Amino acid sequence: MPRLRTSLALLLAASATPVAHAQIVQEAYLKASNTQASDSFGSVAVDGDTIVVGAPREDGSSAGVNGDESDEGAPNAGAAYVFVRSGSTWVQQAYLKASVPDLGDLFGSAVALDGDTIAVAVPNEDGAAIGVDGNAGDDSAPDAGAVVVFVRNGSIWVQQAYIKASNTDAGDQFGTSVAIDGDTIVVGAKEERSSATGVNGNESDDSALGAGAVYVFVRNGATWTQQAYLKASNSSPELRFGSAVDVSGDTIVVGASSEASAATGVDGDQSNTGAPSSGAAYVFVRNGTTWSQQAYLKASNTDPMDLFGGSVAIDGDTIVVGAVGEDGGIGGVNAEQSDDSAGYAGAAYVFVRVGAVWSQQAYLKAAFPEGTPFFGDAFGRYVDACEDFVAVAATYDSSSSAGIDGNQLDNGLTFSGAVHLFERKGSTWRPAGFVKASNPGGLEYFGEPSLDGTTLVVGCPQEDSSATGVGGDQSDDSAPQAGAAYVFDLDADWAIVQGCGGNPARLVAPSAPAAVGTSVGVEVVADAHMDGVVATYFGAKGNAPYGCGTQLAPSEELLIALVPFPTILGLAAMTNGTATAVLSLPPNPGLVGIHVTLQSVLVDTATFASEFSTGLEFEIRP
Repeated sequence: MPRLRTSLALLLAASATPVAHAQIVQEAYLKASNTQASDSFGSVAVDGDTIVVGAPREDGSSAGVNGDESDEGAPNAGAAYVFVRSGSTWVQQAYLKASVPDLGDLFGSAVALDGDTIAVAVPNEDGAAIGVDGNAGDDSAPDAGAVVVFVRNGSIWVQQAYIKASNTDAGDQFGTSVAIDGDTIVVGAKEERSSATGVNGNESDDSALGAGAVYVFVRNGATWTQQAYLKASNSSPELRFGSAVDVSGDTIVVGASSEASAATGVDGDQSNTGAPSSGAAYVFVRNGTTWSQQAYLKASNTDPMDLFGGSVAIDGDTIVVGAVGEDGGIGGVNAEQSDDSAGYAGAAYVFVRVGAVWSQQAYLKAAFPEGTPFFGDAFGRYVDACEDFVAVAATYDSSSSAGIDGNQLDNGLTFSGAVHLFERKGSTWRPAGFVKASNPGGLEYFGEPSLDGTTLVVGCPQEDSSATGVGGDQSDDSAPQAGAAYVFDLDADWAIVQGCGGNPARLVAPSAPAAVGTSVGVEVVADAHMDGVVATYFGAKGNAPYGCGTQLAPSEELLIALVPFPTILGLAAMTNGTATAVLSLPPNPGLVGIHVTLQSVLVDTATFASEFSTGLEFEIRP
């Protein structure tokens, strides 16, 4: 078997320093319990073992919690669904509706979750009430907007509050965006019209159409009250302040995707309006009960129509801002920014705070930015951040690959959508995964991410399956634009690497992790029941499997020459299409954190036919 020995020699010659990556595996596929075409199930939020998914075009006319799901009497009233996890199993816990569901309200357009509290945005709600818990039945202010708050006691959800702006007005779309942290809820109203600036200005001046505003609410016990009314420091018509919001502790970040300043970086000249719709983000901080603006953020490469601020996220002292219209044509992290050859390819920017000072830490791009003068991959449409992970949606990505780390250059499914995951080590960011739906489809716009710890949830509002509940049939496309959500584990013990051909041989992931000083048996299964031998190889995470045309090659993540670490597990006997390769790891603490790939080649000793298996990726554990 000369080909195998050549590979062995190459691998034994390799040495480098390991770099940890996310180890990603899909954990669940979520659908509504009452799936219907055009419901747009797919706005998502996750916290711990709870997920909420909004379906703004759901048609149910029942009110409150766990009502009649079969009543379709209120088209586009909207709904939200709560799922909980026990172990690795997800089940639906609740079906949430407004207390007064109404046609076209779009309840669930955005959702936010923290612990046992959910905030559901209803941007097209028509109530004319002001403040908290007013008359929800007065529909005299079309598209004024609202937010509905639910709380959980044990496993029971109830509505806690119906929240409106302090200056409710038709068309303001209060609920364009919503975020929650603890006892603070932040709500964006991107069409609000006051020309006020700063904090708690004049709410009654409606002279600046589309300027936008943000409202801060706090809870004392079970009672919510408005604490602040936030405006941009350079408020002007068509600013769209509140296009996106997020909150972490006593810090809020607000996006204004249509802001027009040509400034770059942090706290530049806000009065220069030479870059229409370049976009901006604003940082506010709270001292006691008083809010003030701390920073004014712009891209490092500000350009007209970049729409910087269309998405924002904050976690502690890290902010991420998406710029879906950015045109950079060079991929990766901190690439050259002056190349504008990929129209609307999109970008994301990471800012960090030291003390009270913000600075840009990274400029993130897809590995292969794609764009035209009119639209690109829309990288940056949504962003989220948690600790040292950032997820960036590219909802117009057209790759036809499925699952994790597929071919980003295969544009066989128009606007199927993708999420790019990045991880920070120290102050350095690097790509950590390319995530697609397990059943990608054209025009499905997979991509709205929510991160918590090592759980990533991605919404896909135009997915077409008519399945219901958890883990249903993904291949049935009889409910166009019904929507779905996908749950991924970013810290899996083992992850499957896509194989080649229609139904290749496969490695079966062991139930135990690969830990130093232990041995793990990896089962090899051939779909064609061959008798012969199996050789199993180590390779580097992220390289294509051997049998896909690119051999498992050494990279910076492999320490073959530095540790007593076998490159080939040896030849195992295969009987009736199965064999076991034993992976024995020496008790060397230096191996912990290394990410590698296993793949087998199966040889029938009677016919000399060969078959390459799928691969297994894993991180060596303590």
